[in-house]
Amino acid sequence: MKEIKKFEEWPFKVPSIEKTKEKILEFTEEFKNAKDANEAIKIINRLNKFNDKFQNEITHVEVLYTLDTRNKKYEKAMNTLNEGLPLIQSAATLFIKAYLESEFLPDLEKKYGTFLTKMYKYQLKAFDDRIIEELIEENKLTMEYDNVTAGIRVEYKGNIYNLPQMGKFLQDNDRKTRQEASLCYYKALDEVKDKLEDIYDKLVKVRDKMAKKLGYKNYVELGYIRMNRYDYNKDDVAKYREQINEVVTPIAAKLLKDQFKRTGIKNPEYYDMSLTFKDGNPTPLGTTSEKIEYAKKMYDELSKETSDFFRFMAEHHLMDLEAKEGKVSGGYMTYFPVYETPFIFSNFNNTAGDVDVLTHEFGHSFQAHMSKGIKVPEYRSPTMESCEIHSMSMEFFTHPYMFYFFDDPDKYKYQHLADSISFLPYGVTVDHFQEWVYENPSATKEERNKKWHDLELKYTPYKVECYKENKYLMDGHRWLLQSHIFSSPFYYIDYTLAQVVAFEFFNLDRKNHELAWKRYVALCKLGGKYPFRTLVLKSHLKDPFEDGVVKQTIKPLLKELKSYKI
Repeated sequence: MKEIKKFEEWPFKVPSIEKTKEKILEFTEEFKNAKDANEAIKIINRLNKFNDKFQNEITHVEVLYTLDTRNKKYEKAMNTLNEGLPLIQSAATLFIKAYLESEFLPDLEKKYGTFLTKMYKYQLKAFDDRIIEELIEENKLTMEYDNVTAGIRVEYKGNIYNLPQMGKFLQDNDRKTRQEASLCYYKALDEVKDKLEDIYDKLVKVRDKMAKKLGYKNYVELGYIRMNRYDYNKDDVAKYREQINEVVTPIAAKLLKDQFKRTGIKNPEYYDMSLTFKDGNPTPLGTTSEKIEYAKKMYDELSKETSDFFRFMAEHHLMDLEAKEGKVSGGYMTYFPVYETPFIFSNFNNTAGDVDVLTHEFGHSFQAHMSKGIKVPEYRSPTMESCEIHSMSMEFFTHPYMFYFFDDPDKYKYQHLADSISFLPYGVTVDHFQEWVYENPSATKEERNKKWHDLELKYTPYKVECYKENKYLMDGHRWLLQSHIFSSPFYYIDYTLAQVVAFEFFNLDRKNHELAWKRYVALCKLGGKYPFRTLVLKSHLKDPFEDGVVKQTIKPLLKELKSYKI
């Protein structure tokens, strides 16, 4: 592994947009004037190295900003990027056009593969200088969403908490505590709902304007291209959503019914859905630093590769895990190409979710680590639904080691697996909602909320039955906290597709761990050399889009749930 300094010692630099743009244009002219394919390849390699350096700098700015949105220096740097990155994209597009029009394209395809050509063609379909103004506005609005949600303060029992910090109270074993905490939580959300709806309304309209400027019927078409849906379309997704509704919705309903029976709650309310066991949800042991030590032991046992790499990340402080003031909600992994290392961001709140996010984001990180040797930057990481296979599968590969984190590991494993199954109907709800929104861009806020509520009735009716005492949820505002809807439209069906594939790895792991792990590592090493469905098939797994695959995959999981001693 590359020797680097600890994260807090990295130099902070805001890249010059103008100089970066000029440099890319210089590379493009050099490329156009290349005398032969070998010279063209050398220029591409130099451009890739330059782009890696630029990407390293902007990623550092983005990470620091999400760690503390209150910091004016980071906010200023982010504003510079929000306004400048579309201009960089414009310059990069000129290079892509030159690549596709090059007389040496056959030679370049021998060197870099035909999939890169397809990627570049998609990028041209998604961008034109005519939409630079809209792209800048889109960046500003998504940053505004992050600012608003990171700034939400919940007053509870004389103390002030941010949203992630409220998680432990919302799952408390005491029903009165859950009720009181939930009232405070949703009161705080209600106070910003109009602001969030206004931001989203502007985002929908600016994205619709973008799509129509580029000649598309609506943003659904453009959104699929921006998300690089190379080998499936909205019709495939619609059929897949029906598979989930038909197969998984009834199972998720039964799991929730069993949960209420187990907890002894006769008339369940919305704040009861978070309690899995009568004596309380599994709570991870130890402080954050102790959890990292447990994870070291776990990854030592899982494999040599995971052992070395996790210890490297811990030693170089490449994880910021605790919820804190001014920090953006959620969790992510991002990658620094110059340092050849990922970075993990999360918001620990002393719930089982701490372990979920640690293993999930390490799965992303492990793939980035295994693919770092890929020379073509575009091939280092696959499309998002493939990326989520790595993360969600890692959650299950670590199941045998949950005794490090929990006094009763079977309870954690049951809750994690049950929640993963029940997630699928929610995931397709988000996707269906987004499709409808962008097919109806002029819909009012009230119409959007009603549509969300109607889709919940379709995919998760068992949840809606518990909403009756919560006006915020009954009025269809739950989607406002799903950040992907704002910042990454159509990035959500990805989680459900990956979840089904991760279940396939889980089922195989129970039968033959060595084979499952070997295939998983091989998948990680492939990076993004192929589109989603090809990567799945190359991993000797079943395609989730195919009829019957969801049902075949879920069936063994129900038997697994029954095996846990809870």
